Amino acid sequence: MRDLKELKILFAEDNLIIQRIAVINFGQLGIPTDFASNGKEAVEMYRNKKYDLILMDMQMPVMDGLEATRQIRAFEKEINSENRVYIVALTANIISEKKDECLLAGMDDFMEKPFQEQKLRSLFLKSFS
Repeated sequence: MRDLKELKILFAEDNLIIQRIAVINFGQLGIPTDFASNGKEAVEMYRNKKYDLILMDMQMPVMDGLEATRQIRAFEKEINSENRVYIVALTANIISEKKDECLLAGMDDFMEKPFQEQKLRSLFLKSFS
């Protein structure tokens, strides 16, 4: 598995409390993380810096996580990217029809909020080993 400190992670979340929890969790893991407060910002940040992982909230202002994911996948296709970013949907309720919607938009995985350090570790092991 790659050294976690080498990973480039984008956390797209509009809720400041959840952002603060993420800062603590990522800090405990020693992982530098960039933050976007809406989907449009996340797409722009991804266009400027290729991330290894994007944790994408489903419901954000300006642009939701599904549309942001679609735009990121379209951009990857446009530039013929060989390494597709791993996008994880963040949601308070994962129901089967939401999972299908996420997969159709191009997301790779799901994580329920609130998340914990152990859940993050499991995600990293799953996606980067």
